[in-house]
Amino acid sequence: MTTVTTTTGSIRAPRRGSALAARQRSGGPSLWFLLPAALLFGGFAILPLLGAVVLSFTQWSGLGTPQWLGADNWLWFVTDPVTYTTLGITFAVMFGSLLVQGPISMLLGVWIARSGGFRSFAGLIFFVPLLLSSAAVALAYKNLLDPNFGLSTQDGFGWLAHNWLGDKNTVLIMVILVIAWHFVPLHTLLYQGGVRQIPASLYEAASIDGAGKIMQFFTITVPQLKYTIVTSSTLIMVGSLTYFDLIFVMTAGGPGYATRVLPLHMYLTGFRSAEMGKASVIATVLVLIGLVLSLALTRWSGFSKMKSQQEGM
Repeated sequence: MTTVTTTTGSIRAPRRGSALAARQRSGGPSLWFLLPAALLFGGFAILPLLGAVVLSFTQWSGLGTPQWLGADNWLWFVTDPVTYTTLGITFAVMFGSLLVQGPISMLLGVWIARSGGFRSFAGLIFFVPLLLSSAAVALAYKNLLDPNFGLSTQDGFGWLAHNWLGDKNTVLIMVILVIAWHFVPLHTLLYQGGVRQIPASLYEAASIDGAGKIMQFFTITVPQLKYTIVTSSTLIMVGSLTYFDLIFVMTAGGPGYATRVLPLHMYLTGFRSAEMGKASVIATVLVLIGLVLSLALTRWSGFSKMKSQQEGM
């Protein structure tokens, strides 16, 4: 009689390789593809930002050697009354742009996304303002709104006879409206693409259940555009921190400080007053505000998880 003895060894978990090797084995794209973008981002974004942070602790007129000051520039920023004036105007432009551009862009995007030859042609017309430079748009509206030789001097436009850009009570509203005219086409394009990704079966089922167009818009279109809304809102809010050329050409920050947003305040401080250290403080604060807004919107909306709106269909 033969006895067979079987020895069973412990089964070890397969050894984990590097993330790069695992990605290559799974057939996914290599991380080396990120190298060119990472180098460009590091060279044109990270390094200049680090340079601005270092420069914010110095005194420099743009010529000669920067002199180390420590935290004096930062102390100036938090104690200067103009800082809080420009911050308030910046956030007013930001939320004003969001309230104006958001709803208009969504409605236009939904309307253009529907089939129809005229709507396709209208979509092309609506996109034209985005092709113009901000300086050209600002110059055109500055001339149109001029009370001496602008549109108000023409027959039938007498009701426009007001110094819109010279009145502190109206200038900010006009700036927000001109910014909206310039950038609504971009966000309309985003919503147009988002609407076209919504399955037609959802609208067909809603129609069978007796839902009208308005009900379908609020119960199907808006929920399905959740992440498009987040993307558009983020671009509007963070983009408002870069409004410089349009406001500079239209009003140069005036009258007084009525339209002196933070980017314009940075330019005037650095290039008009020759205080690059203080301007670097403002630049760093702008980056921090944009970063906080982007992360807050992404985290609050759940956009980073990218949960499917069509799950279970």
